Amino acid sequence: MDFDLSDEQRMLKESVERWIADNYSFQQRTRYAQLPDGWNRELWGQYAELGLLAIPFAEADGGLGGGPIETMLVMEALGRGLALDPYLSTVVLGGGLVRRSGSDAQRETLIPKIAEGSLLLAFAHSERHSRYDIADVSTSAKADGDGWILNGEKAVCLHGDTADLLIVSARTSGERLDADGITLFLVQGDAQGVTRSGYATQDGLRSADIRLDAVRATEVLGPIGKAYALIARVVDEATAAVCAEAVGAMSALHELTVEYLKNRKQFGVPIGSFQALQHRAAEMFIALELAKSMSILASMSVTEEYAVERNRQIAAAKAQIGNSCRFIGQEATQLHGGMGLTMEYSGGHYFKRLAMIESLFGNTAYQIERLARAGGFD
Repeated sequence: MDFDLSDEQRMLKESVERWIADNYSFQQRTRYAQLPDGWNRELWGQYAELGLLAIPFAEADGGLGGGPIETMLVMEALGRGLALDPYLSTVVLGGGLVRRSGSDAQRETLIPKIAEGSLLLAFAHSERHSRYDIADVSTSAKADGDGWILNGEKAVCLHGDTADLLIVSARTSGERLDADGITLFLVQGDAQGVTRSGYATQDGLRSADIRLDAVRATEVLGPIGKAYALIARVVDEATAAVCAEAVGAMSALHELTVEYLKNRKQFGVPIGSFQALQHRAAEMFIALELAKSMSILASMSVTEEYAVERNRQIAAAKAQIGNSCRFIGQEATQLHGGMGLTMEYSGGHYFKRLAMIESLFGNTAYQIERLARAGGFD
């Protein structure tokens, strides 16, 4: 199997990495985090100008017709820069739901706006009690004339505080844990009855808890009561995307650590001259290379139509990358000493983001259990 990038993919990789390097130094990131939204809207316009927001969408819908490998390359670069912007929430999660289940009219209306940077999406699905169970939805939707009335609460909605449009999952039939009966609704972020409580997460990004009090929704995304398989598919795509982001962040953190070992002196010599520390840096490199391979597997697996096989491969990739995130983050922090925990140094921020990625869409223990249910990994 050929794992080499095409000429177009190499150009994308080089251009995105160069742009991130120019616009996401640690000092610049610190300034962006202090803006009212927690990220830079002017920079978001540059995402659009570069075509990054249009990559995964079909050309017929106003996109560039890219695939999961192109998304992987972008997410790696964003991970390297510790980007704060709502790319995952708008393009991968929200955009993925629209791309896979939107009607012709919905795709024609929404995708060009996403691609030009004028529409921000957020997927309001997780609830306080649901943890990683996609089917655990108690938010209700009751038919009312030509629309629906939504009631419930959503938790930790990624970039939900600044989204223009929310994609809300609600139960139109069945019991709380049933896979059948879940429907997706398009709800304006400022609709009557919507209350959003935004906050910064531990890694510096933004999330929101969302309350729905008799919110009227008239537009459904996809078939009524049959959203479970769609959500599972798009969550798999998002999992592959954050695996790639983790690879970018781990690569940058490993480089930072090796540079520190070369420059930090003790007893009159660089600490990197001590063989024991060289071994630890080498073990970090091995964990990184394992993560890179599994990230490629995850990105290639999202096109798998057989759900059980896709679940197996995505779970295996996320489990390995979760282990690598924890190992590389902890080793980097220990090798830096107290400096690695200071918020004035980028190393601590990489550690925080890697810790969040390890738990996002299912932590390592959950993925191992998921993999076991799917029959293991060959």
